[in-house]
Amino acid sequence: MGKIIAIANQKGGVGKTTTSVNLAASLGVLEKKVLIIDADPQANASSGLGIDVENVTTGTYQILEHSNTPVEAIIPCSAPNVWVIPSHIDLVAIEIELVDKENREYMLKQALESIKNEYDYILIDCAPSLGLLTLNALTAADSVVIPIQCEYFALEGLGKLLNTIKSVQKIHNANLDIEGLLLTMFDSRLRLSNQVVEEVQKHFSDMVFKTIIQRNVKLSEAPSFGESIINFDATSRGATNYLSLAQEIIKKNSN
Repeated sequence: MGKIIAIANQKGGVGKTTTSVNLAASLGVLEKKVLIIDADPQANASSGLGIDVENVTTGTYQILEHSNTPVEAIIPCSAPNVWVIPSHIDLVAIEIELVDKENREYMLKQALESIKNEYDYILIDCAPSLGLLTLNALTAADSVVIPIQCEYFALEGLGKLLNTIKSVQKIHNANLDIEGLLLTMFDSRLRLSNQVVEEVQKHFSDMVFKTIIQRNVKLSEAPSFGESIINFDATSRGATNYLSLAQEIIKKNSN
């Protein structure tokens, strides 16, 4: 039985796409079969895995409007054991197009029913908003990973996201769990980074992943080569961090 994990936070620049791409690649290296769904019109998860997004003709947009099946949209990428349903700038229009559709929050959930059990993990890289795209991802998901950067405004907006998750649980998806809060962009030299870690761990204790993603130049460079950190530099601190996160998630889901 595959597990669908949404990676969501309405704040931009917190490491959602970096986490989606590198967690998928790490799970792939650990011999799990993984599908990434790029649900962000910016398509950074797609390009970060070596896909030419300009030439995407079938992707998340088509499966949300049910003009294509997920199987028709899935393509292999540069990471072993990882496949992608890519995104395209067209996806911007989907929120408007779905507005008057019946069951509009369930479009992604319905589309994924047919392939859910083909993969060990399906990761959904969400857009930086709490719009209809993210709502579809949360309705389709079994759990959600929330990246939080170790910076000044880290907790700003987190309450809003947790309220959205609560309302999704109440109305659309009673089984939605929080997989964990993931601290990203940690710099041990900065007192502020350490304070954010302490604060998040104090408030949310067991909900916080033990793995912390540290600031790493290689993590920033890898996407420009269309590769995950595992392919780009497997010995880097970023690769070690994401492999540790993948192991933590596998362990948590094998209990």
